[in-house]
Formats: sequence, structure tokens, C-alpha cells
Amino acid sequence: MESQEKTEVDEEKEIETGLSIKLTTDEDDERPVYLAGNFNDWLTQDRRYQLIRQEEGKYTYHFSPEADLPHPLVYKFTKGDWSEVEIDRYGNKTPNRTTELKSGIQEEHVPKWRKNWLPYRPSQLPKVHLISEEFEIPQLNKTRKIWALLPHDYETSEEHYPVLYLQDAQNLFNENSPFGNWQIDKKLAVMSDYGIGKIIIIAIEHGEKERVLEYNFGKTMLGQGQGKKYIRFVTDTLKPFVDKNFRTKPERDHTGIGGSSMGGLVSIFSGLIYPEVYGKLMIFSPSLWVIPKIKFSFLDFFEPMATKIYLYAGGDESETMVRHVKKFKKRLLKRENIREKMKVKLSINEDGKHSETYWSDEFPKAIEWLFFSDKEGDL
Repeated sequence: MESQEKTEVDEEKEIETGLSIKLTTDEDDERPVYLAGNFNDWLTQDRRYQLIRQEEGKYTYHFSPEADLPHPLVYKFTKGDWSEVEIDRYGNKTPNRTTELKSGIQEEHVPKWRKNWLPYRPSQLPKVHLISEEFEIPQLNKTRKIWALLPHDYETSEEHYPVLYLQDAQNLFNENSPFGNWQIDKKLAVMSDYGIGKIIIIAIEHGEKERVLEYNFGKTMLGQGQGKKYIRFVTDTLKPFVDKNFRTKPERDHTGIGGSSMGGLVSIFSGLIYPEVYGKLMIFSPSLWVIPKIKFSFLDFFEPMATKIYLYAGGDESETMVRHVKKFKKRLLKRENIREKMKVKLSINEDGKHSETYWSDEFPKAIEWLFFSDKEGDL
């Protein structure tokens, strides 16, 4: 492997012909350090702008003298994602850095780094609102507990917000969840500091012993499911109620649905069958094994609409998870008319297991890409 270390003579030559940034940090780890700024559209894991690690806590980056850099240069340091950006020694967001230099050395220091969007400020936590202990599901002749997580300043603002409908509410923010939880409340708290957390989450509790039955769509390896009726409930009953009672942006471009495992499977069909309602899908570790030969012929009856799908899978979930997810993406985008309309971001964590911990890690990244990826500014 080629060494990244540079000699002092090399460094002196570079300094004469361009701008060098020298970074020191009190808190170092194995994650690489990147520059993101107005020179690369604020991309957080741009390998062209990865700093060279000289030794523990010391990094450098040298801009080519031929580089056509904006003036002034505006930037931040990240560990590869906005969830892992630099913070001050108290854990707070830091302002963007700027330099007027076009050559020479710019010295910088980072006290600490975020890790998976934490820590968070309690004042930024979303307002957890219980919509109903027994919300009626006429399509299934049942009732269900449903929650709304509202932006922390919902009561004092007049804004309207995008909405994401999520399955399995018991595992999203409940500290007493038997399987752990996604910590979406804490993640949203940190994201709000960066202007990408202003969203309403509608969390629908699953049906306990009837969970698989309700999330199973059509006739599969698990038998005949009630997924079609469940999807009609969310789309025809719950969404109109939410749009009437909360300050939402009801249009499809601002409406998403998602979940994990069987909740991911039923969310896939929700978005594909109701493209006029859902413009964004958050699909984590979907149970595609129950429909190994999933067909998309039903899409021929629908007019393709611009849709974003965030598709995640872990390499340590099962022998088939990653293969099924990649195959799903390939088959979905096989039709040219669909390929032109759909954007699918495939995220694979080779070490990822089938658990809330890994879905928690992926949640803020999916939210950012689905709802706020075209946002620019002070992140």
C-alpha cells in the first residue's frame, strides 16, 4: 500500500504553489476526515478532498495550484457525513469556516466530532403527540395506537411540514421497546440544528400478533395477507385525517412512507400502488424473501411519477438480504419509463445486522437524502 506521508521538503514546495490546510483535533479515531464546502457542492464524502493523516490528531490537505477555487473559500470538516460533522467542545454545531487565503497555510482545529447525529439538545426534541389510543381502521375493523412527532417549535411557528408515515411505532422512539428503538426523536433533535429535521413523523403501531398478517401484501410464502387493506387505511383514512388536523404539506413531493423488515415490504407496495400519494419511500431491510419472484407488471397500469426510494440492507442480516435488495432495484428500474422517473439510492452496510440499532444509524441519512438533499447552506 502506497504511503500517504509526505516529507517536509514536499510540503514546503506545495505551500509555495497553493493553499494548504493543516488540521489538528483533540478527538481522533479511525474514520477518515473530509473537506466539504462551496468548492464541491458540500459533498461530505468526496474522496478528492480527503485529508492526509500525518499522525494521530494531525491532518493536512493541499489544494492544487491549478484549482479554480471560489473566493472566499467556505468549508467544514466531516468524518464522511453530516451525521459525523465537526462540533465544538460542548457538543454544539459550529459555524462554517472561511479563508481569504489563496496560497500558504490555513491552520484549523476541531475539538470534537459528532457520531451518528449525537449528542442532542433536549430543547430540540420533537413534540410527541398521541393522536389516538384507538384510531379506527375501518378497512380491517380494528383500532390502533398512532403517534405524531411534531417539530420542536411546531406550537410557536406557522410553518407547514413534509410528512413521513412510519410502521412499527413501538420500535421508533420508545425507550422501553423490547428490541431497542431507532431513537428517531433524538436524531430529529440534532438534525433540526442543521435545518434538515423540520418534518412530521406519523408513527403507526403494529398489530402485535397480527403484524405479519397486516404487513403481508397479497398471497406470498406467508399465506394470504391483509396488506392491501392496511395500505388503503394509511392512504385513504389516516392521511386525510393528518392533513386536516396538522399543518402538513399534503402534496406527494412532500409525503413519504417507510419501515423496516415486513414494515419495509408493505411500504414498498404503498408507494408503488399509490404513486400519486407517496413521492418518497424509506425502505430498510425489506422482507423480500416472502415474495422471491416479485413481479412489477402491475406498474404497467400506473403513470410513472418522480419518486425517490432510499433502499438499505445489511450484509450480516441473512445470506440473501443484500442479494434480494440489489435484485429488487435492478428489476424495478428495468423498465425505461420507470427508470427515467425513479431515483433509487442503495445503501449497503456490510456489517449491518437485522436490528433497530442499524436502522437507527441509517434513519437520518435517509431523511436527509429523501427530503433535504437539495438544501444548501450552513450544515
